[in-house]
Amino acid sequence: MPEVAPRIRRLGREIVNSYLVEDGGSVVIVDAGAPSYWGELPAELAAMGRSLGDVRSVLLTHGHSDHIGFAETARQSGIEIRVHELDAALARSEVPNPARGVGPFRLGPLLSFLLFSARHGALRIPKIQQVSTFGDGVVLDVPGAPTVIHLPGHTPGSAALHFGGHDALFVGDAFATYAVTTGRTGPQVAPFTADPVQAIESLRRIEHLEVPLVLPGHGPAWHQGIAAAVAAVRAPS
Repeated sequence: MPEVAPRIRRLGREIVNSYLVEDGGSVVIVDAGAPSYWGELPAELAAMGRSLGDVRSVLLTHGHSDHIGFAETARQSGIEIRVHELDAALARSEVPNPARGVGPFRLGPLLSFLLFSARHGALRIPKIQQVSTFGDGVVLDVPGAPTVIHLPGHTPGSAALHFGGHDALFVGDAFATYAVTTGRTGPQVAPFTADPVQAIESLRRIEHLEVPLVLPGHGPAWHQGIAAAVAAVRAPS
């Protein structure tokens, strides 16, 4: 089911996650997934009793293409797009992807990801013309008032968003619970991470949080606590 928790719905597929968070009658979107998700958005909002006019912002956990999917379409509809200041140029496609190649892969899962990307418009993503930025530690003035936690490594501006009132932590690709390149499941360093060592080190900033629901950019929700997730990421593969 697209509903992952009360007032939180997943938009799209678990292979590339986008999330809707409702608070006080308004909605914020965490990551913009694939471009085709825009067409699914009205139905998912309706399932929450909301409409496009209730969406206040799209928050990007980082600037990779599989997270900015429909962001420019949303911006042209009057919805503000926000990302960490260190990933603003990446989100606007002004600098190259800092990832160093594909890394380990299995042909089947990688082809499935590429086919998914082609079918959902993720190989030709509209360039975001303008983004607003946020910094580390700020509480964003959007529905749910999430706190930004900077977790560099996957990208320079990779960030988690802690929605305290929802007991939920959106980690983007700080780690994944499914690897689109290998098919491996469970918490792990996400594929296409620019600096895996820094990515693992950054997890110190969240491992103390007592959050029952952890929502990654790729893969299913994690319900076993952030400390257990971080331990799994650190464990030798």
